[in-house]
Amino acid sequence: MEIVLRDIHKHYGPVRANDGISLTVSSGTVHGILGENGAGKSTLMKILAGFTRRTGGEIRLDGRPIFCDTPAQASGLGIGMLYQDPLDFPLLTVLENFKLGHPENDFHTLRDRLDRISRRFDFALNPDAPVRPLTIGERQQLEILRLLELGTRILILDEPTTGISATQKTLLFKALRQLAEEGRSVILVSHKLEDVEALCDSVTVLRSGKVTGRMETPFHAHRLMEMMFGAPPAKPARCATSPGEPVLALEGIFAAGGRTGLKGCSAIIRQGEVVGLAGLEGSGQGVFLRVAAGLKKPLEGCIRLKGEHMTGRDHHAFKTAGVHFLPGSRLEEGLIPHMSIVEHTALRKGARERGAFWIRWQDAYRDARRRIADFRIKGGGPDAAAASLSGGNQQRLLLSFLAENPALLLLENPTRGLDIESAHWVWGHLQSQCSESRATIVFSSAELDEILMVADRVMVFFDGAIIKDVRTSETDVGRLGLAIAGKV
Repeated sequence: MEIVLRDIHKHYGPVRANDGISLTVSSGTVHGILGENGAGKSTLMKILAGFTRRTGGEIRLDGRPIFCDTPAQASGLGIGMLYQDPLDFPLLTVLENFKLGHPENDFHTLRDRLDRISRRFDFALNPDAPVRPLTIGERQQLEILRLLELGTRILILDEPTTGISATQKTLLFKALRQLAEEGRSVILVSHKLEDVEALCDSVTVLRSGKVTGRMETPFHAHRLMEMMFGAPPAKPARCATSPGEPVLALEGIFAAGGRTGLKGCSAIIRQGEVVGLAGLEGSGQGVFLRVAAGLKKPLEGCIRLKGEHMTGRDHHAFKTAGVHFLPGSRLEEGLIPHMSIVEHTALRKGARERGAFWIRWQDAYRDARRRIADFRIKGGGPDAAAASLSGGNQQRLLLSFLAENPALLLLENPTRGLDIESAHWVWGHLQSQCSESRATIVFSSAELDEILMVADRVMVFFDGAIIKDVRTSETDVGRLGLAIAGKV
């Protein structure tokens, strides 16, 4: 099925998220949509998937004009989209989620279909397992199988490699190539050059809502970077500080949560350090950060901050001590989706100034505009809802609310979903805090290259335990990869 987009426009008031975009995706190919955060990639694909109504333009499928004003209409035409955060019901089982939208009511028949289509792509999903503990990669596999079972011929994937393991990425790319060989059209939305180079036959580059270029394989990375950013972004410099006294000490921590919890974890984090946490998703990194932030109480063990015993105290006590936590799930834990930037600003100010009753909206708008300018938040002014921003701009908004002089920053996947320029900008901002206030940073990331680029130390988690703790100058991606697989 060939899909043609002609002169697509999408306006949100004065903001032109899509400004006259045209492109063609041929049958049996993988087409990349490449661009920085806020370039208009996701908006364009949501228009094609019927999730968002276009302001203007035309969509043609095999030469005839089509109208995709709802996801149901798009699905009926064979168009399906895997969103950045898979759409599923965590409390239901894999099989129950697979049935969603399917006319078949016989669960025995559905089980056979799920088993058959899973084996086609070497996916290993337990039909009776609840979805909640699955990794993002496994949830993606489930959603792909569900969309294919519903008859999807044009499959759109929005940043599918964000937050998944290298093994899951290999399996995903193998499945997508297989779908293209079978004659389906695959559209990969990404800000990662390496993903486009590894998978796509052609690519369209967007910037500020417009097409800046197109390219067929073989790709020229430098030229693609110029199309995305105008000039290749500079890498952030490391913090030029030496570790000081211990800031955080965890001793023999056992805690529940995630897939494995924590099992006897001990670690000392010193002032001025940048420490990266690596491991397969759910191996304990998230629980470690939440225990260190006072958001989760350990079952056993001891927590000390600058020598002070903090075990059993609540998150507010940790925050008063200078500990600040940035969650990885932006809209679920970090932001309130339908509240505007200015409302988030007012809410933060009220929380910081306890006892404040009246909101001074003039001050709130001034503060919101300053944050938008300082953190380069694109996609709307102070009245823009958090949910209307791209994932990268949601992350910038969250970062703008971090304390200016923290003692300890705990960051869960701080650059997840960010393009390379935005990721470098984030680390430049964080490292300036590290240098100026001698702040300590502990962060988790699925990107080993990122950890090696910015961290002084890396701790590798496997099955709830820290199995490797090493200076980044003394290791490499290969050795870290083996440790992540449990081979120290």
